[in-house]
Amino acid sequence: MTESATLATAPSVAAPRQATGRHLSPEGYAAFGAALDAIRARVTADIGERDLRYIRRMIRFQRTAEIGGRLALFALLLGFSPIVFGLGVLLLALSKILNNMEIGHNVMHGQYNWTNDPKLRGKDFEWDSACPADQWRHSHNYVHHNFTNILGKDRDIGYGILRMADEQPWKPKHLFQPFRAVLMALIFEWGVAMHDLEMDRLRAKEISWQSVRERFWQSIRKMGRQGLKDYVIFPLLAFPIFGTVLLGNFLANIIRNVWAFVIIFCGHFTTDVVMFTEEETANETRGEWYVRQLLGSSNIRGPRWFYVLSGHLSHQIEHHLFPNMPAHRYQEIQPEVEALCRQYGLPYHTGSLSRQFSEVVMRILRLSLPSRGNMHTANA
Repeated sequence: MTESATLATAPSVAAPRQATGRHLSPEGYAAFGAALDAIRARVTADIGERDLRYIRRMIRFQRTAEIGGRLALFALLLGFSPIVFGLGVLLLALSKILNNMEIGHNVMHGQYNWTNDPKLRGKDFEWDSACPADQWRHSHNYVHHNFTNILGKDRDIGYGILRMADEQPWKPKHLFQPFRAVLMALIFEWGVAMHDLEMDRLRAKEISWQSVRERFWQSIRKMGRQGLKDYVIFPLLAFPIFGTVLLGNFLANIIRNVWAFVIIFCGHFTTDVVMFTEEETANETRGEWYVRQLLGSSNIRGPRWFYVLSGHLSHQIEHHLFPNMPAHRYQEIQPEVEALCRQYGLPYHTGSLSRQFSEVVMRILRLSLPSRGNMHTANA
């Protein structure tokens, strides 16, 4: 999906000004959108060899980290060492984080389709995750980026598990959502693997089994391959220390899962992130689409290495504005985007990781209880 296609097929948001109390005129929205279009056009014209060198360097580094992690765990055949074990786990976790976030997420967005390199073709890339890449491309590239923060449309709002907006009806089961959030973080890749199956809608009989059967078995096959690789094949290759390698792979996956959960939730569910109803989303212009992406995202400040490990989703605002732009460019355009927001009186949500994550935790805790002024409940 091209960026222009994303904008053209996006649903409408007529009232981002209503959601923020700010009142841009139609001309103001048009001017804001034109300024962002100019940034996109300028970067697009400059994309080339530097970007190709960057992603290929990241792929080499990720593969080196994976080989180093596997070898460190296998080296325990010579005798157990906590330092070598910890090094193996951390290198393997680093490899999985880079594969999923800086490489997989960005390549599957089509950020490197222009290279004509089959290994960087977004629609064909498969990643080291339990989620089938085709399903992720649908649930994330299409659904989430088109219907960003539209209640009832964007299934990434709480992933169908957590209540993350006051407008969502409260149910008694939400009292347990702090515990569910912790479990979700630990098994995040497996939850994402089931996300596009819409099991909540299947249980509610809103969709039929026939409509999800093919996707279900696709997920089962990918989850099986992923589990077989990490929890059977590699441990068996080091049979005398099968349990040690199994534990190392398990811990590496847990680290990757928790890291991905933290980064993604900090980009979408901080205090000031705005949710929209379908009624507020009619006749959206290009400028209003941009504003909705801005209001539905938060950035995380940190050092350069942090941006790389987050897949540059530390710049979630820029990612939502320009999903098909090579992500390592977001840091370069961030000051210009923030300045535009100040110029047009629009909020630009950013903060440290500790601050943003504390806001996410508070949102999860607050919404585990009925919202003040919205005390209606639904049957669990």
